[in-house]
Amino acid sequence: MSVWVGGRLSPGGRIVHAMLLPRLLLAAVAGCGGTAGAAGPAPPPEPARAVEMFLDAAGRRDHAAMARLFGTADGPIGDRGGTLGCAFRRVGSWIRLGERCLAEGEVELRMDVIAAILRHDAYRVRFEEAVAGRGRTAIRVGVDLEQEGRDPVEVPFVVIRRKDGGWLVEEVELHRVVG
Repeated sequence: MSVWVGGRLSPGGRIVHAMLLPRLLLAAVAGCGGTAGAAGPAPPPEPARAVEMFLDAAGRRDHAAMARLFGTADGPIGDRGGTLGCAFRRVGSWIRLGERCLAEGEVELRMDVIAAILRHDAYRVRFEEAVAGRGRTAIRVGVDLEQEGRDPVEVPFVVIRRKDGGWLVEEVELHRVVG
C-alpha cells in the first residue's frame, strides 16, 4: 500500500471563463492560510539517508521534520509555499497542473498516522535498488523494522530525487507493518 500524498480536483471538464479566474484565485487564497513550512536542514544527498532521517523523525513523532522529508519531486508535503504559493497550487490542481495545497493540520495528521504505524525499537537499511519506469530517478530502500514483540518486518520505501538534487520519501508500504 502506498501512502497517498495528494489529490486532484477536477472542474468537471468545464471551461473556466476568463472573468471567473480572478474570483477563483481569490477564493483559493482565502482558503490557504499560513506560511511556508519551517526551514530545515538541506535535503539528504543519499536515498538511504532520507529514509533514516524520516524514521528517526517518526520515532520522535516530529511531524514537521517528517513533512520536510516526505513528498514528491516537486518538493516536500510540508512546504506549502505560503498563501500565494498555496493559491497557485490550488488553482493548478483544479486544471490538473499540480497537486492541491494541504492544510497544515492535514499534513500533521498524515504524519502522525505514519509515525504511529512506523513506531519501532530499531531498524536496519538492507538494500537500495532502482525503480524502473519512472520519469525521475527513484530508489526503493528496503528496511527491516523491529517492533517490540514482533519479528523484524521488511518495509520498502520509495525515495524520489528532488529537482534540487536531494531525496524525499514518496511512498511507504505501510500494509507490511499493520498486515
